[in-house]
Amino acid sequence: MERLPMRKIKDVLRLRASGYSTRRISESLRLGRTSTRNYLQRASAAGLSWPDVQDIDEVALERQLFRQVAGAEDPLFVEPDWAEVNRELKRSGVTLRLLWEEYRARHPDDGYGYSAWCQHYRAWAKRLSPSMRQRHVAGEKLFVDYSGVRMEVTDPATGARHPVELFVAVLGASNYTYAEASRSQTLPDWIGAHVRAFEFFGGAPALIVSDNLKSAVVRACFHEPGVNRSYTDLARHYHTAILPARPYKPQDKSKAEGGVLLVQRWIVARLRNRVFFSLEELNAAIREELVRLNARVSRHLGASRLELFERLDKPALIPLPPTRHAHADWKNVTVGADYHIRIDDHYYSVPYDLARAALWVRITASTIEAFQGGKRVASHIRAGPEDGRETTVTAHMPAKHRHYAGMTASTVQAEAQKVGPNVVTLVEVILRNKPRPEQGIRACVGILKLKRGSGPERLDTACARALALNACSLKSVTSILQNRLEDQPIEVAPDAPTIAHANLRGAKYFH
Repeated sequence: MERLPMRKIKDVLRLRASGYSTRRISESLRLGRTSTRNYLQRASAAGLSWPDVQDIDEVALERQLFRQVAGAEDPLFVEPDWAEVNRELKRSGVTLRLLWEEYRARHPDDGYGYSAWCQHYRAWAKRLSPSMRQRHVAGEKLFVDYSGVRMEVTDPATGARHPVELFVAVLGASNYTYAEASRSQTLPDWIGAHVRAFEFFGGAPALIVSDNLKSAVVRACFHEPGVNRSYTDLARHYHTAILPARPYKPQDKSKAEGGVLLVQRWIVARLRNRVFFSLEELNAAIREELVRLNARVSRHLGASRLELFERLDKPALIPLPPTRHAHADWKNVTVGADYHIRIDDHYYSVPYDLARAALWVRITASTIEAFQGGKRVASHIRAGPEDGRETTVTAHMPAKHRHYAGMTASTVQAEAQKVGPNVVTLVEVILRNKPRPEQGIRACVGILKLKRGSGPERLDTACARALALNACSLKSVTSILQNRLEDQPIEVAPDAPTIAHANLRGAKYFH
């Protein structure tokens, strides 16, 4: 069996600490119940629990959980007569719990646990009826979806109409409804709508039942849907869990379907003849209609959604954290050979020993953070268009690169003075003639490095010859030294033009 990422195992421990049963954890994270139980048992054996594991490095957590490999297979269980169980349930006062206790009394060593008992019975009972009526517990589920019917915002300058999306959220127990218009169905708009919905309700639900929106659910799968990491961050921040609806199963999100239909009839239809010149103006009108919708007394409930919300859902919601969730995108990147990662055509440094490593990058409006194995390895302020092409932290560089990065025009000139006057002159010429200071510093550093193989006297003499020939470059000085031409006389043709550059004083200087 393929091992789960450590961050998902942390979610298992987080939800168990919040009081979730093994079955609820399995449904929320789309894990097999046996796997969920296995991870909980491993954590218990290792003495690990939430929130102690929250800041543990993922590599260290994996080492603690999987240092021993289980070799024994799960024992076989005695299968009950489910038809008899079903008949007994029809008798007054008989419950699944009572029948399970009687079953375990008969099979104390090889009987199912209560959670497994209920799971197997429901699986058997589903074969008898095509659908199961959902029971909504107060504060448990929030159903979210986009309306198929769009609204419009008109450009005041051109009169062009632009369609906008309509986000709808409905609480399961009270049917209390929230709606807002957004520019698109992209992930930032989707997550931002959730944040504002939670603030509208004054709390967060235990579970978010979402549609398989492409930007939120990476892989739509019955057994294990892949939820976008940014969406998972939202759930962690508000201490809730995400339960994507099964593909092509509208009954899983019937509340959202009903809420969308209600919003279309009571809000979209009522605002159809009004013209809105901004998204803010449209959402203000939607808020007014929401007040009327939630205050309307439902005939079949005998109370308004607002009354039911105040009585049922509101006291059971999870309190909002002190800080508002900030949306972040996650991107998997490979570090370049120059120990930089590329984000939006800008290069950010990471520690040089991570060159060519695969990292996860968290991208917000103001920061860039790189992670390896759940541990943050680099953090930068997000660069703007005026910040150039790269952002490099000196501590991320190897020692040689740090030495080079610390070189400036002043330090190069100071190093040249330690060698000789001709080296100083050549350095000044190169720094002045290069189009960018960085290019000149790079060439000057190369010239100063030639001292190691030739010595300061030879290098100074070679620079004098390069100046006399007006060949002021690293390549020329290197060639002079390699061919030992520094002491050779300079042959100048009789009709050759006089060599001139700013650092040669000339005869007039002495008169």
